[in-house]
Amino acid sequence: MASAETYPEDLKYHPEHDWARVVGDEAVLGITWWAQDALGELVHFEAPAVGDMAVKDEAYGEVESVKAVSDVISPLSGEILEVNEKAVEEPESINEHPYGEGWLVRIRISDPTELDDLLDVEAYRVVVSEQ
Repeated sequence: MASAETYPEDLKYHPEHDWARVVGDEAVLGITWWAQDALGELVHFEAPAVGDMAVKDEAYGEVESVKAVSDVISPLSGEILEVNEKAVEEPESINEHPYGEGWLVRIRISDPTELDDLLDVEAYRVVVSEQ
């Protein structure tokens, strides 16, 4: 079952419906509630490999739903430190808990100035309202 619409205030958002939870020089990345809702039931997460580089504004993986395949866009650049194996093995966890168990990857941020380009929750809500 999909989660209720929510956009946590402690996250930074990318206009392509991806989020980053930043702690120090690392960030956990995922897709927003809006993205998982628009895609529908997710059936596959094509994850990058640990050690790969995520590049801001570029795809680092794909999510596949019963409706479509969509690139996952990185909100920040950095080295992939960890892939959420639960999201790979149980992609429905992304629908159920997009900000919790459904996170996708953890990275070491390579350019902290990129954080300045991300949206806060109020700005992201404007993006969603225009979809």
